[in-house]
Amino acid sequence: MPRSTELLDAVDVYFRALHACDVDLLDSVFHPASSLFDVDKGIITVEPYPAWRGVVVNRPSPASVGQDRDDEIIVVDWLSDTAAMVRVRLRVLDSIFVDQLSFVDGADGWRIVAKVWHLEGFVPSALS
Repeated sequence: MPRSTELLDAVDVYFRALHACDVDLLDSVFHPASSLFDVDKGIITVEPYPAWRGVVVNRPSPASVGQDRDDEIIVVDWLSDTAAMVRVRLRVLDSIFVDQLSFVDGADGWRIVAKVWHLEGFVPSALS
C-alpha cells in the first residue's frame, strides 16, 4: 500500500472518530503523549490528549444528532517518509474547525503527535 494511502486512511479514522465521538478510534490515531494547542485572545492553550479525549467522550456526537460528515483535507505536507503535516477542515456540531495535524509513522502506524486547532466559525444549529 502506498505511504500516502496509509496516511489518508489515518486521516479518515480521525474524521470518523470525531463524527461519532468514538474515543477508541481516536486512541488508534493519536499518540498517547500527544498534545493539542490553540490560541484565543493571545492566550496559548495546551491540552494533553487524555484531557481532550475526556471532553470528546462526554459530548453528543454529530452522528447522534443526524449531522452528515462534513470534512475535507486542505493540504498534506510531507516532511519525510515517516512524518507529515495534514491540514483539515471539519464540522463538529455547530462549529467549523481547521486543524493542523502532525503525523509520524512508527511501529503502530500513522499517529497524531500534535494538533493545532482553530475555530473558524459557526453554522446554524440543526437543533434550533
